[in-house]
Amino acid sequence: MPRSTAVPKYRKHRASGQAVVTLNGRDFYLGRHGTKASQAEYDRLIGEWTANGRNLPSADARITVVELSVRYLKFAAGYYRKDGRSTDVLHKIKSAVRYLKPGYWRRPATDVGPLALKAIRQKMVEDGLSRSYINEHVARLKRMYKWAAAEELVPESAYRSLALVDGLKCGRTEARETSPVLPVDDTIVDATLPCLPEVVADMVRLQRRTGMRPAEVCLVRPCDLDRTSDVWVFTPESHKTQHHGRDRQIFIGAQGQAILLRYMARAADAYCFRPCDSEEKRLAQRNAARKTPLSCGNTRGSNRVKRPKKTAGDCYTTRSYRQAIYRGCDRAGIDRWAPNRLRHTAATEIRREFGLEAAQVILGHSQAAITQVYAERDAAKGIEVARQIG
Repeated sequence: MPRSTAVPKYRKHRASGQAVVTLNGRDFYLGRHGTKASQAEYDRLIGEWTANGRNLPSADARITVVELSVRYLKFAAGYYRKDGRSTDVLHKIKSAVRYLKPGYWRRPATDVGPLALKAIRQKMVEDGLSRSYINEHVARLKRMYKWAAAEELVPESAYRSLALVDGLKCGRTEARETSPVLPVDDTIVDATLPCLPEVVADMVRLQRRTGMRPAEVCLVRPCDLDRTSDVWVFTPESHKTQHHGRDRQIFIGAQGQAILLRYMARAADAYCFRPCDSEEKRLAQRNAARKTPLSCGNTRGSNRVKRPKKTAGDCYTTRSYRQAIYRGCDRAGIDRWAPNRLRHTAATEIRREFGLEAAQVILGHSQAAITQVYAERDAAKGIEVARQIG
């Protein structure tokens, strides 16, 4: 049944002669009925109640950690969205909030102070999370309290006290350090490709040739491709730096075009790389390889769950793209590698062959300093210089 959107009425309490309004089952007396003061108090309460998602402000009840978490996750689900889908940020927030559950779930939100946050942080260290990831999780919890303070769910001092907790410093903590993201060798990629679904393998090949981000290769559509010249130009419907007002163009040469041509026979606004297509090919291959005669056993599609919890969608996400590669690595018996390393590989190759500025243009960075993080320096040049100067 849909939730009523009606605003609670300004009423008269006959026994006392006062104005009254009922919010979330609780009566609020506003003063003498019919006076300007009672009308102003009614407007104030209704305004705060509406702005707080039709809930009472925290001044009227001590909100618990679980109540605060539920409200913040509801806000985050609507805020951290792009192209109608939730971003990875929402999943990371949920992971951070889970650390509040063991000891603080039913306690007042104001009980989570600096010492409690440090105890939660230590639990993350014991769980083996990296130092940088722990700092990100702690920052997410601080942002939750900052949002709560702005919504008057907790006092401002609750957020200010948590802001005093500094992040873990390199070399001054037991938390493990992560290795820098390095390019993935082409021999490793080639060993993985036969173990990937055909659609995912083509995504890997295209990303390797163009240096685009994993999120960008997931969003390729025919309508976003300018095919009027010998080099195609792909303008993603959204990209990482879009909120900074920057444009993003990805240039696709002959090898990348050959990959995409197999996916052009579809609606202009349909995604080229779709999980539903990949799943359909997998089922067709499994059906073709079946040993049981068609006259025996289950026919294709007869034993499917009527209402499955998950179904193959029409667009890969960075998470599903990464997981598909991980599964391919496991089948190939090699160490897992993430798709973002393909971007580092392409950047290093472009920098070596064409220079840093060319790599900056291809990767879509506004500053060359950012490109240097992705493009590894060519150590061979330094060795040759040292050889020449003796």
